[in-house]
Amino acid sequence: MRVIGLMSGTSHDAVDAAAAELTLQGDSLLLEPLGMVSEAYPDDLRTALAAALPPAPTTMRDVCRLDTRIGQAFAALAARADRELCDGRAELVVSHGQTVYHWVEHGRVHGTLQIGSPAWIAEATGCPVVSDLRTRDVTAGGQGAPLVSIIDLMWLRDRPGVPAALNLGGIANLTVAGAAGDPVAFDTGPANALIDAAVHAFTDGRQDYDRDGVLAARGSVDAALLRRLLDEPYYAKPPPKTTGKELFHWPYLRDVLADRDRLPAEDVVATVTQLTARTVADAVRSAGASEVIASGGGTRNPTLMALLRAELRDIPLRTSDELGMPSAAKEAYAFAVLGFLTVHGLPGTVPACTGARHSSVLGSITPGRRGLRLPEPAAAPPLRLRLRLRPLPR
Repeated sequence: MRVIGLMSGTSHDAVDAAAAELTLQGDSLLLEPLGMVSEAYPDDLRTALAAALPPAPTTMRDVCRLDTRIGQAFAALAARADRELCDGRAELVVSHGQTVYHWVEHGRVHGTLQIGSPAWIAEATGCPVVSDLRTRDVTAGGQGAPLVSIIDLMWLRDRPGVPAALNLGGIANLTVAGAAGDPVAFDTGPANALIDAAVHAFTDGRQDYDRDGVLAARGSVDAALLRRLLDEPYYAKPPPKTTGKELFHWPYLRDVLADRDRLPAEDVVATVTQLTARTVADAVRSAGASEVIASGGGTRNPTLMALLRAELRDIPLRTSDELGMPSAAKEAYAFAVLGFLTVHGLPGTVPACTGARHSSVLGSITPGRRGLRLPEPAAAPPLRLRLRLRPLPR
């Protein structure tokens, strides 16, 4: 089945579309990557989205407009991915949507909201669309995240030791395959969220992120500020746990800065970059991981990666690209797999990773133009995810 996975993460800067040929074969799911395309949100849409995110107030009018415009942006990219990557033969689109709120109180997730109406995608592509994948896990008592944990566990199953998959998006999340016990997965805290917030604030919006880690490399870590940031109670909570920009945003960082507001911008960026490296490494060690395989936008920040290697010390750090999984597209491929599991009647969660009472078949399905014809339910869920890479042209 040719499947397109659509993803926009907590950095809310662009939409990624990754296409894959997915085939069930024995106890394995074979994934042949067909490529990835990406489009930045239009400037006015990104501005409107940022203005509506917590802790800012918003209106139902704004939510409706954003739901429509984000749905249209996802739809346009899905149609492009079908043309350019699937020769117009995509059979399913899976949309993560844009997370705008994750309702967490006292360590429990009560609800989650991803917007971007899937009807626009179904209309533009003619394909059925699986969307709203997180909510079902929340209804079963789970965190609704990290949903990629089931894919990570399938992919890393046969690796030696205790491998960990790390995603460095706006928020960092970790999946650790248990050597002798249950696996564990959780959000470790901010990856790029506070880095991006600091850069945007200190450049008056001229830059949205620390390109190539240049600002952090110029600065020095402020020990007092780092200690204050590390006092955040979230880090001490046991997994499973999840967080987001509802907590880690510019007003949060501005409040922590308080009397240290005269720090040079480079020092603040260096400090929050060190915060990401420290909290990720602490989480990796506490979970007993023997290697870390990283993906996501943060892997393109050489300063962050160097700091993380230093914090991990003797624990090897490599990127998913080294194992054949494109790091920029990994989450989009993961959601393609989740939607594939859904239409085959298979669960897409690991209760030990999300904290749910049981595993669940995820999402809602919007029919395509040809009605809704689902494949025959699979007899059993796959245990492994294997990559089938096309040979390079000579």
